[in-house]
Amino acid sequence: MTLLRGWFGIALWQRVLAGLVLGVALGLLVPAAAPWIAFLGEIFVRLIRMLVVPIVLVTVAAGVASLADPRRLGSIGGRAVLLFVATTVIAVSVGIAVGLLLQPGAHASLGGAAPHALGPARTVYEQLVGIVPLNLFDALAKGDMLAILFAAILVGAGTVAAGEAGAPFAALLSSASAVLLHIVRFAMEFTPFGVLALVANAVAANGLAVFGSIGTLALCVVLGSLVQMLLVHSLLVGLVARVPVHRFFRGIVDALVVAFSTASSSATLPVAMRVAQDNLGIARPVASVVLPLGASIGKDGTAMYVGLLSVFGLQVFGVPLQVDTLGIVLLTAVLAAFGTAPIPSASLFMLAAVLAAAGVAPEQTALIVGFILPFDRLLDMTRTVPSASANLAVAAVVARWEGAIEPPAHSPEL
Repeated sequence: MTLLRGWFGIALWQRVLAGLVLGVALGLLVPAAAPWIAFLGEIFVRLIRMLVVPIVLVTVAAGVASLADPRRLGSIGGRAVLLFVATTVIAVSVGIAVGLLLQPGAHASLGGAAPHALGPARTVYEQLVGIVPLNLFDALAKGDMLAILFAAILVGAGTVAAGEAGAPFAALLSSASAVLLHIVRFAMEFTPFGVLALVANAVAANGLAVFGSIGTLALCVVLGSLVQMLLVHSLLVGLVARVPVHRFFRGIVDALVVAFSTASSSATLPVAMRVAQDNLGIARPVASVVLPLGASIGKDGTAMYVGLLSVFGLQVFGVPLQVDTLGIVLLTAVLAAFGTAPIPSASLFMLAAVLAAAGVAPEQTALIVGFILPFDRLLDMTRTVPSASANLAVAAVVARWEGAIEPPAHSPEL
């Protein structure tokens, strides 16, 4: 019992950091042992993903129902979308700028790469129409985030419109939302072990080869992620949300670690919901609307990476990087980032649309994907972190504008 009390007495982020360090050490020093604990990582990811769909459906519906005035939903959602568009455009620009500065594709050789066939990308029309599900249960089973988000908003709006008759259902949604967030807290206690296993296997599979084979590109991903977080997000949080930057990043560290270990924006959502309310003091109605929306469209890391990879591909194939070409890359990369699924390595398969617009053939794009894919897990883990940071930064800004943020009763432990 003393040992357990000592374990739980350590701040969660410190336990997770210890798991991260041990995972790197195990993957480098004893790579043969990593597969023996792989099941812990798989259990952790499945546990988190199990909660994603009910969290989105219930908490968004509960958040909308608690707004009472439907006009506030339009205000929160509209402001959030505009902010996500702005951060995405900036993120693509950062990726392009870093690529132009460090030129990762200038000396890259694709000689040993095997082409990776790319499936047809969904058109903008298909993405827009797909927001309205034909079958809600099918959307729930497939984890179609935008369709689930649409259905949850309808349920919440219907609850408000029902007035007094909808009050018992609104109370049920609020109660279910509270229960789910407590389940997330339970699940988070498993995070150190899940992170240990996931990182150990990622490092064991790739070692530090990613820095040898595509070292400059890896450096660009790290640099672009840091610029987006420490410059763009910090300015948003400090100047607009008026939240101390150090308190913001200290408060969201659990979500950032889960984002890094799972490489999935959707898997990070349950944890982001918890830290937004517990550590940042963001009111539940705002967090319940903005964060699920951000998991679907707010992917700064993906946007930065697509912009960077586009420049990388153009440099590899010797396409002149003129202003009009870069403008096309910026526009198409922003649209591609919005359409990227919140799952690992999804951004690689959005390259075809961006590079095709700049004159690169699909066969050449497949060659780039084949070159990067073996190393992409570690890169994907890195670029998912700014996506999680962006979603929470936007939530903090919208909450400030709505007067729905206040310092929490307790601060996260150091």
